[in-house]
Amino acid sequence: MSFRPPRLSDRSSASQSGLNILEYELLAERADSLGRHGRKVEAALEKLQGWLPQGKNAVDREALLNDAADAVWAFFVQREICGLRNGRDVIQRYGIPGEVLARLGASRK
Repeated sequence: MSFRPPRLSDRSSASQSGLNILEYELLAERADSLGRHGRKVEAALEKLQGWLPQGKNAVDREALLNDAADAVWAFFVQREICGLRNGRDVIQRYGIPGEVLARLGASRK
């Protein structure tokens, strides 16, 4: 599915078919979903950064890394659905660690 902004200048055909309203609703849903995924990435990265090694094992950290990688992966997929292909700005803005990026798209047992 490709992203196409609504044609606001072509009001005659949009008012006849109602497609402009539908396109607007679809764009709003995509933007809302992108925001939800962004908040999930922030929460997963906060948990990962808040992990302290005292009294915990490496399995806990692995689970946090996997959760963060899954959240980032879903966020990147949602960004591509919205037509945003370059992820470098997201990596920098959210401060996504390399160990999370290395796990993107990996299937686990």
